[in-house]
Amino acid sequence: MSDQGPLLEIAANSLASALAAQGGGANRIELCAALELGGLTPSYAQIALTRERVRIPIYVLIRPRTGDFVYSDNECETMQRDIEACVSLGCEGVVLGALDEGGGVDANRCRALIAAAGGLGVTFHRAFDMSRDPETALEDIIALRCERVLTSGAQADAPAGAALIRKLVEQAAGRISVMPGAGVSAQNIASLRALTGAREFHASAKRELPSRMRGGNALPGMTAGEVLSDVEQVRALVAALGSVTGS
Repeated sequence: MSDQGPLLEIAANSLASALAAQGGGANRIELCAALELGGLTPSYAQIALTRERVRIPIYVLIRPRTGDFVYSDNECETMQRDIEACVSLGCEGVVLGALDEGGGVDANRCRALIAAAGGLGVTFHRAFDMSRDPETALEDIIALRCERVLTSGAQADAPAGAALIRKLVEQAAGRISVMPGAGVSAQNIASLRALTGAREFHASAKRELPSRMRGGNALPGMTAGEVLSDVEQVRALVAALGSVTGS
């Protein structure tokens, strides 16, 4: 990797979240929908509007459904068309991943998706954390020429997986960026950087706003407020990450 300083990517689930990420000093956005489901592909309109109004790089999550990462031909065609839309809208990159039934990287599926991306940057997402052998999966992803892999170290969150993330950073040896994500906060990002040696970090910096409804019919599960990335949390992440000295 280069000698540039640490980089913060924010998982933004809307234009408002993307603007908060930018306002807080984030370096890049992973644009998605349905963060509560682990993230899904956002709508064409959301991608277009965010690209028009946000200046920092936007990588769009390409994930057509919840569940595992073993995809059918129809699902792969859907992902290819979503990627083509990202190309046409001028996004900087896409975030994708596919596994085979044995838990390995599905190189054939991934190659087709990466080909659709053309010159866009490619991040391999946390499908990596469901692979049967992280070290082998990392080599497969490097062979696909992805820029980075997003990982929690095959654990529920990055702090729990810090030891494996460190091993992956060492194995990568500058051939790909290993980016910790899941459970990353202003309180732990500095220690994660020290523990893992990673230079890019992924967080959502989200908070739930209270519902604006003051009347009407309240139904279970339909009265929660909006979940958005919070500009102050982004600023705190940037400050904590910048406070670390050294490589």
